[in-house]
Amino acid sequence: MTIERVPSEMPKVKTLKQDEARESMGNVGAVKGAWQMWHGNGTRCPKGTVPIRRSSLHDVLRAKSLFDFGKKQRRFTPTRRTDAPDVVSGNGHEHAIAYTGTSQEVFGAKATINVWDPSIQVVNEFSLSQIWVLSGSFDGSDLNSIEAGWQVSPELYGDSRPRLFTYWTADSYQATGCYNLLCAGFVQTNSRIAIGAAISPISLYAANQYDITILIWKDPKLGNWWMGFGDNTLVGYWPAELFTHLADHATMVEWGGEVVNSRANGQHTSTQMGSGHFAEEGFGKSSYFRNLEIVDADNSLSSVHDISTLAENTNCYNIKSSYNNEWGTYFYYGGPGNNPRCP
Repeated sequence: MTIERVPSEMPKVKTLKQDEARESMGNVGAVKGAWQMWHGNGTRCPKGTVPIRRSSLHDVLRAKSLFDFGKKQRRFTPTRRTDAPDVVSGNGHEHAIAYTGTSQEVFGAKATINVWDPSIQVVNEFSLSQIWVLSGSFDGSDLNSIEAGWQVSPELYGDSRPRLFTYWTADSYQATGCYNLLCAGFVQTNSRIAIGAAISPISLYAANQYDITILIWKDPKLGNWWMGFGDNTLVGYWPAELFTHLADHATMVEWGGEVVNSRANGQHTSTQMGSGHFAEEGFGKSSYFRNLEIVDADNSLSSVHDISTLAENTNCYNIKSSYNNEWGTYFYYGGPGNNPRCP
């Protein structure tokens, strides 16, 4: 396989007309970009190489089996609305997400994601905040998904730090796909960004806020799905041949949080989503996604205006969306999990 170094072209940015702008709601406070901890000591990879997080024997032993190492559990959807996305709880997965409808063809998505370090109750649970780019059947075995964001997963990484991650599947999380570089799939091209590396600094309650920007889009000529980080720094790509439905286009995009609720001791987990605080607390206290965008058929980025939101149990985790000039379409989301209203 020939490794591509760069995509044929980057997505173009559409300029909003004045009458499309809405009254700013004035989010206040300092927002800064987060980076990766391993850069702190000046470490760099030689030209022509890429950084790879080393998996240890202890990493593998924490997984239920060698087959399960580096994989998500399959999501089951026993009951759901006909217009609901692929998130209705199964295998203990719970979500607070925004999503697009299925009536349009989508060729990518972008967002800026607030970074926190939510607490995890038990080692086999996780908390993540990510973008999903999806196509295929949500209740069958052919769902294609490309995913990227930050994640806290003691089982996968052996600690509770938020880490940059990627994921993919071409068969509804059954046999194909994995996190990061733990199987053949995602091709990394960047020598400075390590998939699976810890992100630093992180946001603190009622203090400085830090975020990362992630862009996923399809190369209009070669068909590979590329990932950008920060100010459009290329990280790598998912080759077109990995997928069936996504070989053409996506039919839905999701942005938001996901946790695993294993119900240890028969109670809802206290694993936090986002900052661990509900959406109503707002900036500096609740976690956010801002500047939600999609890539259309002519490889142009445009702000998303029509989104729906979903949270399976709003007493545990919730989501509130809005719009302003500076942040475009955005939302606050998350929660503490177990509490008197979420037993």
